[in-house]
Amino acid sequence: MSLSIREAVPRAPTSTQPSTQPSTAPATPAATPGATPSQFSRILHGLGSEMQQGEALMRSAMSASHGSRELAPTELLALQAGVYRYSEAVDLTAKLIDRASTGMKTVLQGQ
Repeated sequence: MSLSIREAVPRAPTSTQPSTQPSTAPATPAATPGATPSQFSRILHGLGSEMQQGEALMRSAMSASHGSRELAPTELLALQAGVYRYSEAVDLTAKLIDRASTGMKTVLQGQ
């Protein structure tokens, strides 16, 4: 199933209510009934969702580029915004991994 650029571009949330869509991420130990996920867990889950949306956007753009259809200016702007958002998610993920590995090195050196 292929998504159009318009369908794949992440939208800004319209409310502060949590999403009612089922999660596709695997359950974590913190996600057991009655347990509240930590802030770090929620951030990682959000980054994972952003990465998946960005990858879907890239696949959609690649399939559109191989077709005979040209993208409209509004679709190109939506693609640009989606690529920017995806690159920011990748950058933030890289920084989190770097900080986590530095923290682990510090903990292991203290033993």
